[in-house]
Amino acid sequence: MNMRTETAGNSPDNSIAAAGVRAGTMPPERTEFISFAIGNDQYGVDIMSVREIKGWSEITPLPNQPDYVRGVLNLRGAMVPIIDLRCRFGQGLTEATPLHIMIIVQVDGRPVGLLADRVLDIVSADGEQIQPVPRIAQASNIEFLSGLVTIDGAMIALIHLPNLLTMESGAMLAA
Repeated sequence: MNMRTETAGNSPDNSIAAAGVRAGTMPPERTEFISFAIGNDQYGVDIMSVREIKGWSEITPLPNQPDYVRGVLNLRGAMVPIIDLRCRFGQGLTEATPLHIMIIVQVDGRPVGLLADRVLDIVSADGEQIQPVPRIAQASNIEFLSGLVTIDGAMIALIHLPNLLTMESGAMLAA
């Protein structure tokens, strides 16, 4: 895996840059993302939310959950819900194989696993490179996204983790 990072201008709280908020004339903040693929599409999550990346392993299904909640993983004694991102984005269930990965993120103090096809890279972007998601249709899936960034000619859709987990699954994950 090609790992590239740019450290100039990093700060402990890069969420301000990701949200596009600026104070005065401060220089733009740099934000780092883990980029990953679901099919041919590229997505990213703020690197500060990522706790670990694991290969696919068997999980325990839970009854009466939405299709995109694949079950839970016992991760060193913590029960981590696993969200199938392909399914959550309306593209059908992932036929998980040992080649798939789970990105364990921290959302509101709780670990959550995101099932994806593969990790691509660590990318860094200035705040002004992050563009808003166009609001051309009444699609609820765009609420999952915080912005779009183009890196080396590839468009990366940035996932807004709180919206991804609360729009329908909040009751299940709120415990």
